[in-house]
Amino acid sequence: MEPVIQLDKVKFAWQDKAVLNIEHWQVEKGQKVFLYGPSGSGKSTLLNLLCGILTPQQGSISVLTQELTRLKAGARDRFRARHIGVIFQQFNLLPYMTVRQNIMLAAWFGRAESAESGHLQQITGQLQLSNELLERKAGELSVGQQQRVAVARALLNHPEIIIADEPTSALDSELRDQFVDLLLQCCEKNQATVVFVSHDKTLAGHFDQQQNLSELNNISEEILC
Repeated sequence: MEPVIQLDKVKFAWQDKAVLNIEHWQVEKGQKVFLYGPSGSGKSTLLNLLCGILTPQQGSISVLTQELTRLKAGARDRFRARHIGVIFQQFNLLPYMTVRQNIMLAAWFGRAESAESGHLQQITGQLQLSNELLERKAGELSVGQQQRVAVARALLNHPEIIIADEPTSALDSELRDQFVDLLLQCCEKNQATVVFVSHDKTLAGHFDQQQNLSELNNISEEILC
């Protein structure tokens, strides 16, 4: 079986400073991967490479057997919208739009012909987002509610991969664990592979694979940025 993510001999530098040097890394279908490392270890850079926002100076990045470096920027954007659900650290919700409209943006960016109402109801039900809440402005929501909306948006297009960039950084420990459990349950029900990035190693027990980026990345600490 082909891995859903595979990196080979990937090198990335920013402003002439080496940031990532990864000989090989792969993620299998259905895995829930916890990727951790201190600030400056290259976590966000790696996520941007996996999403096709950045491209490496050297090496190969294959996502769902698609070699991202062979695609132009617009094609990478379309690929990401259709196949990868991204949960951002700051959630990136539009405060003046309703919750429903924020979730439906995923269908627009993914150019889905139609967002299945049944699938939307299934996801919002799993995430305990009521019909009343769907009509509220996103700017009125609590942090915990915003997180659940961000997960719903990430799952709307049936993505094969979910990438989460430190989505629990604003939560206390109890809410943090509840959120991670809910996220992983929803991803399992939707058969999505998960790459979850954090500097908080106490979350590692929720996942079936843990990867220390500092061990994966063959760059000395002194020149990481």
